Amino acid sequence: MAADHYPSPKGLLCNAGAGAAAGVIAATFVCPLDVIKTRLQVNGPPQLTTASFKGSVIVGSLEQIFQKDGFRGMYRGLSPTVIALLPNWAVYFTIYEQLKSFLGSDDASHQLSIGANMMAAAGAGASTTIATNPLWVVKTRLQTQERGRGVVPYTGTISALRRIAYEEGIRGLYSGLVPALAGVSHVAIQFPTYEKIKCYLADQGNTTMDKLSASDVAVASSVSKIFASTLTYPHEVVRSRLQEQGFHSEKRYTGVVDCVKKVFQHEGISGFYRGCATNLLRTTPAAVITFTSFEMIHRFLVTLFPPDHHPQPL
Repeated sequence: MAADHYPSPKGLLCNAGAGAAAGVIAATFVCPLDVIKTRLQVNGPPQLTTASFKGSVIVGSLEQIFQKDGFRGMYRGLSPTVIALLPNWAVYFTIYEQLKSFLGSDDASHQLSIGANMMAAAGAGASTTIATNPLWVVKTRLQTQERGRGVVPYTGTISALRRIAYEEGIRGLYSGLVPALAGVSHVAIQFPTYEKIKCYLADQGNTTMDKLSASDVAVASSVSKIFASTLTYPHEVVRSRLQEQGFHSEKRYTGVVDCVKKVFQHEGISGFYRGCATNLLRTTPAAVITFTSFEMIHRFLVTLFPPDHHPQPL
C-alpha cells in the first residue's frame, strides 16, 4: 500500500484517545449488568426469595447484590475494567486502523475485503487480549467473590494483582487466556459486519461512512454486536469459569477442554449460554455507546488536531 495511506502520528493519537474515552464511558454505564452476567456465568441463577422478583433474574439479582453489598456492590470490578479498557480500546482501535491500512488496497475507495477486515480485527483483538488479560482476571474475581466463604477477599485491583502473582504466578494472571483468545472470533465477526452495515447505510443515505449520523452508527453497532455475541458467547462462559478459580478455591476444571466437557455433561448446550440474555442487554447498549462515542469523539479530535493524512474512522 502507498505510504501516504498509513495513519499519521496525530491520526493514531486521535484513534487512541477516542477509543479509550468511548470504552470507559460504556463500561461505567453498564457495569451493574456486567456484574450480574459474570455471576450468572460462574454461579448460575441466584435463589430469589422475594415473590415479586421471581420472574426476573436481572431485577432479582440487582436486588440481591444491593441487599448484600449495597450500591458499591453493583460496581464491583469497575476499577480493573476501566484500567483495562483505557489501553484496551486505545490499543485496539489504533492497531485496527494500522492493520486496515497495511492490508488495504490502493483503489479509490480504500475498502477492505471481508477477509482482510477480519484479519485486521483479529490481529488487533489478539494483541489487546494478551496485554490486558490479568486485569480481566481481577475483574472476574472481584465480581464473583462473596464474603463468608472462608477465603480472604480481594480488597482492590492492585492488591488482587499482587496476590494472584504471588500465590499463582504468571499462570494465574493469564488464566482463561486460551478461551479469551478464542473470543477474538467475536471481533473478527463484529467489526467486518459493522463496516458492511455502515457502508450499506452510507450508500442508502448517499453520503460517506465518516459522515453518518449518530443514529445510523447506533444501528450498525447494535446489529453487529448482537450477531457476533450470539455466535461466540460460549467462550465467555468457559473463560469466566476458568478465571474465577482462585488458588484457595477447589479446582473444578483442569483446563479449557475439561471445562467444556463438564459444562456440556452437566448442563447441556444451555450451560454455554448462561447469562446470554443479560449479556445482550449489557453489550448491545455498551456497543452503541462505545462506537457512537468513538465516532463523535474521533471527529471532534480530528478537527482539533487535523493530521496530514488520516483514514476514515471506523
